[in-house]
Amino acid sequence: MTLEKMKIGQEGTITKVGGSGNLRCHLLDMGLIPKTKVKIVKFAPMGDPMEILIRGYNLTLRIADAHLIEVEVP
Repeated sequence: MTLEKMKIGQEGTITKVGGSGNLRCHLLDMGLIPKTKVKIVKFAPMGDPMEILIRGYNLTLRIADAHLIEVEVP
């Protein structure tokens, strides 16, 4: 499953970070690395962007970027 398909309040663990080049490096620099736990906090009223809780801080991601992050949900 990818990150944007998760529901508010749902938790999971990142398994793979897609993308290429600078975008992939940017996602990894923000802390979106495999084996990291994430929790969905909320979605904007129009659905984009979304807010996640990762490593103790809130991070806002565009849905297009969240589509590149694969997660495992227990």
